[in-house]
Amino acid sequence: MTESSPEPVGGIRLGGPLVKTTKKAVVSGFAMIGAAVLLAGCGAAPESPGGASAGAGGDLVEGFTPCIISDDGGWNDRSFNQSAKEGIDKAAAELGVKAIDVESSSANDYAPNLENLVAEGCTFIVAVGFKLSADTVASATANPNLQYAIIDDRADIDEDGKTDAPNIKPLLFDTVQAAYLGGYAAAAYSAENGVNKVGTVGGVPIPPVTIFMDGFVDGVKKYDEDKGASVQTFGWDVAAQNGSFTGGFAANDPAKQAAKGLLDQGVDVLLPVGGPIYISAAEAIRDGGSKSVLLGVDSDLAKADETVSDLVLTSIMKRIDTAVYDSVMQASKGEFDVTPYVGTLENDGVGLADFGSAFTLPDGLTDEISALREQIISGSLEVTSPSSP
Repeated sequence: MTESSPEPVGGIRLGGPLVKTTKKAVVSGFAMIGAAVLLAGCGAAPESPGGASAGAGGDLVEGFTPCIISDDGGWNDRSFNQSAKEGIDKAAAELGVKAIDVESSSANDYAPNLENLVAEGCTFIVAVGFKLSADTVASATANPNLQYAIIDDRADIDEDGKTDAPNIKPLLFDTVQAAYLGGYAAAAYSAENGVNKVGTVGGVPIPPVTIFMDGFVDGVKKYDEDKGASVQTFGWDVAAQNGSFTGGFAANDPAKQAAKGLLDQGVDVLLPVGGPIYISAAEAIRDGGSKSVLLGVDSDLAKADETVSDLVLTSIMKRIDTAVYDSVMQASKGEFDVTPYVGTLENDGVGLADFGSAFTLPDGLTDEISALREQIISGSLEVTSPSSP
């Protein structure tokens, strides 16, 4: 259910449509469609080849063919799809094999695209994103001799705590840890400028999005507690798990208006969570003549898109490329392991990018961020989210 609310919710004023997050609601529609299409449409895949042959990357499983499918954000999202593709391309180049990729333009493409990858002879398939969960489970169930990995999801449609197919490896990220550091930095920057207002807007209320927003808000709260400050957060209420969303992951007018709604409330640091919606947020900043800055997500946005580098204070990164690269290399050598991978600050699976050189930072901020990072890694500072893996 969506409602507009200009009033504070749980002490935090929201800057756009108010949306309650539920994982089951997002997944259930995909589950019925995906299972029906794939279980009916996927023929028997080739038998898993045995033996090994020498390749550029060492001993390879004979016939190893890595493949990848995007969600509807596409390969040029400057975010998790692009990062995942970079990971598989790097692995394929080192192994001397050809990787097959298919790009999805809508959710209706997921099932047929997976079916096409099976028909192409793929032996290891990476599904990029939470939204492919149901269709990936259906494909993996129909093709138990193939190997799958999925990013940002446990492939647990029935929510019993177990991956729903024994041949899927979840690639997960406890992004709340890095987002906490990003929120702290955003609060410090805003306080230094005397604004004391920061905000966040998401694409769709799903766990891989809201986990960023949770960490961001909690990091701001930590700064306020440590410094006796009063930096306000707009766009997300951690306790209620609702806030401002654009309705999708496209750079379009709804995304621009959602960002503008937060900017109109005076925020000078904005965290857009949802791939290309950062483009719309940047347009809203420039069109309004604002001096506000952005935080990037997933990739180091200042490097990924130089057209907005002057606006990017830092980025909250998930090293999806590394996780995909590692999983492909393991599978290529017959070492496929379905144990979920979880990226954390400790294993460098998540982190904070360097701060932009054009920005003046408060004295001591980088040392404070480093100290917080070590506290999170040691466990002396607990940072978590309802969406943590």
